[in-house]
Amino acid sequence: TLTAPVEIMRCLKSIKEYAFCASTYPLVITLEDHLTADLQAKVAGMITETFGDLLYVPSSDTLNEFPSPEALMRRIIISTKPPQEYREFLKAQGDQKISGNADKLAEEGNLRRIDSNADDSDGKDEPDDEDDEESEEEDPKFQPDTACEYRKLITIHAGKPKGRMRDALKVDPDKVRRLSLSETQLGKATASHGADIIRFTQRNILRIYPKGTRINSSNYDPMKAWTHGAQMVAFNMQGHDKSLRLMQGFFRANGGCGYVKKPDFLLKTGPNGEVFDPKASLPVKKTLKVKVYMGDGWRMDFSKTHFDAFSPPDFYARVWGSRGCGRTA
Repeated sequence: TLTAPVEIMRCLKSIKEYAFCASTYPLVITLEDHLTADLQAKVAGMITETFGDLLYVPSSDTLNEFPSPEALMRRIIISTKPPQEYREFLKAQGDQKISGNADKLAEEGNLRRIDSNADDSDGKDEPDDEDDEESEEEDPKFQPDTACEYRKLITIHAGKPKGRMRDALKVDPDKVRRLSLSETQLGKATASHGADIIRFTQRNILRIYPKGTRINSSNYDPMKAWTHGAQMVAFNMQGHDKSLRLMQGFFRANGGCGYVKKPDFLLKTGPNGEVFDPKASLPVKKTLKVKVYMGDGWRMDFSKTHFDAFSPPDFYARVWGSRGCGRTA
């Protein structure tokens, strides 16, 4: 990107200094890195040294259940894709026989981890062979010592869809993970696999990010992601568009702590494993009527003759329901 580099230690120290000024709830750091094995060890040392006891380190390589935010108060969590250097090494070698060990892997300075945030702009539901989420330990030739220190710091294992979308959304009872989808992929997935997404997010973390073609830092409507249970809905923070204001209002709930509990209908599972159907036509349970008596400050962005030479502009208020249904008053 066309941005100036920043030293990682400066970032880590700033995060430590300001991590819990606004809230004592856990802070998740999502890393997108392209590090060789030796640099992974250095970064692991930096993170451990800087955060100390604030850093949450899982007791095992994979978790079968994520701890609750309440259990992780004032803790820092690392989320990224586990190192995949060896698989890329195999691809580079092709059919050649590999006889070296992990020391040889560390010497390959040009190895890079697959970009976990790369955007599939077309959002097609096709196999993604380059983004294999299977761990490198499954290959008997691989010795994981070079990435051990870095890997053990990762609490939330991240990845992109592998294979068909329905397969990518399958729930593993023995392992939890984080799946990243672009807004385009989310739109297609909700149209055909809405219930699978909700079932997936009851145990796993779903992260949605803007498509790469939003070069003007615009945003998508986050309601589709929220109503399907997505926990991490990423925004472009440079602008102040409608979607960003909606996000700011949404997270004022729960005291503005940064975490908003999902409604019960997204968490419940029926006796036969059924979950909430986002496409179901449900009866109206409650009707809310809002009457606005007075609003002040709206006119400040416009001159008195901005719309009409004889009178100031008229305004209206829009109230958003929990499912994003707009109403005007």
